[in-house]
Amino acid sequence: MKTSLLDNISDEFLRTTQFDCIVVGVEGSTLNGVANQVNNLCSGLLQDVLESKDLGDKAGDTVLLRTGKTLGSRQIMLVQLGVLEEIDAARQLKIIGAAAKALKPTRCGRVLWGLTQPLGRESAISQSIHAVTEAAYRFDSFKSEPNPAFVALDEVALLVAPAQVVPCARALRQADALSQGVSLCRDLGNLPPNRCTPTYLAEVAEQLAQPVAAKTSVEVLEREDIQALGMNSFLSVARGSVQPPKLIVLQRKAGPQDQAPLVLVGKGITFDSGGISIKPGQAMDEMKYDMCGAASVLGTFKAIIEMDLPLNVVGIIPACENMPSGEALKPGDIITSMAGKSIEVLNTDAEGRLILCDALTYAERFEPAAVVDIATLTGACVIALGNVHSGLFVREDALAAELIAAAQASGDTVWRMPLDSAYNDSLKSNFADLANIGGREGGSITAACFLENFTRKYPWAHLDIAGTAWKSGAEKGATGRPVKLLTEYLVARCTTTL
Repeated sequence: MKTSLLDNISDEFLRTTQFDCIVVGVEGSTLNGVANQVNNLCSGLLQDVLESKDLGDKAGDTVLLRTGKTLGSRQIMLVQLGVLEEIDAARQLKIIGAAAKALKPTRCGRVLWGLTQPLGRESAISQSIHAVTEAAYRFDSFKSEPNPAFVALDEVALLVAPAQVVPCARALRQADALSQGVSLCRDLGNLPPNRCTPTYLAEVAEQLAQPVAAKTSVEVLEREDIQALGMNSFLSVARGSVQPPKLIVLQRKAGPQDQAPLVLVGKGITFDSGGISIKPGQAMDEMKYDMCGAASVLGTFKAIIEMDLPLNVVGIIPACENMPSGEALKPGDIITSMAGKSIEVLNTDAEGRLILCDALTYAERFEPAAVVDIATLTGACVIALGNVHSGLFVREDALAAELIAAAQASGDTVWRMPLDSAYNDSLKSNFADLANIGGREGGSITAACFLENFTRKYPWAHLDIAGTAWKSGAEKGATGRPVKLLTEYLVARCTTTL
């Protein structure tokens, strides 16, 4: 999708330039800026709509109008802004999101987006690009014929005040980069598991690094390499599948040489049958989304590469399938992790923590400033938080504050969960150092506590995205979360450390 900024448009421009829709904001019952300009060119059409109360009073209400032949655009969308002074970040996001959603069924390929002019904030540029990109997103590459009702959104021109051109141009570049990262994450999540294998994830990582080889490198460790590292916990999950496991390691060295890197670790179970502890058949197809942690790491790398963010970042993705077979991991098996801790496997469907614990141990070699792991780890987190917030588990208050601030700034929200040492009691085993599950109570917490045992040499946070990485039902598909959160966290780290 092509994006651009416009800071001054003439009546002649509006009369002759071919757009499919002009989106303008209304401040209560007042027409200002481009809205007033459009109203005058349309012989008072917008004012008539306001006087007839066809546009609601709630912020985010919309109404679609036909222009006839008075403008180059065939449609106008009015969006209720309310009182500008009362618009905070959350309300702005709601207004922009409502407008983008209303745009989706209009069959528009080229849009003049006028909301950014009255809002007058750089954040409105970012939010607009993300909202419009999300509304325009589709995944139909496996359909034999495209949906005839869908028209691809090819171009969005955003109006800004002349004084805002320079900062808004910067915001637009970052928003474009972030949208590319989110879209990559969604694409990977939506791919069928017979295509998105561990090998495919490795290929995507290699493609990301090719244009920027001087700053970004990829190493893909094969089964023999993983075995040599002593990652027996990771390999125990992989042994039930014919698909070879991969340990994918991306390194971006764009910051100072002496800057300790930030490490992102993404769970990459490209299909999770549950293994011997097999899942119910209903909705098992959605277990292709069990690699969304890995997808979010790749999406975040796409974003920061496009931004050319001057920061040292490492991405670690343990990728494999969890399948039942004659060689598969069994309940009752005891395995030894890379860290030397023995683990009694009580349930093979608690496999994510088994691959992550070795990846988190591997992260030690980078002497990281902080490590964040991202995983669709537990159904218990979905029960606790639904699909609104990702679960945030973190020891260090300073790191928690950074991630919460990034969540608030990006709108990709989290909720901090407890991580008390007392929860470790349920992970005790009569036969090994740890059991891989506790009881039913506090399942997302005990899963995080399991991981915490392998992270005590660096600041660490865990994001459980089981409830936020994808949607079920009529809107079934990957959401791209938490790429916005992770990217915002890295951008903030960049500005505070350099």
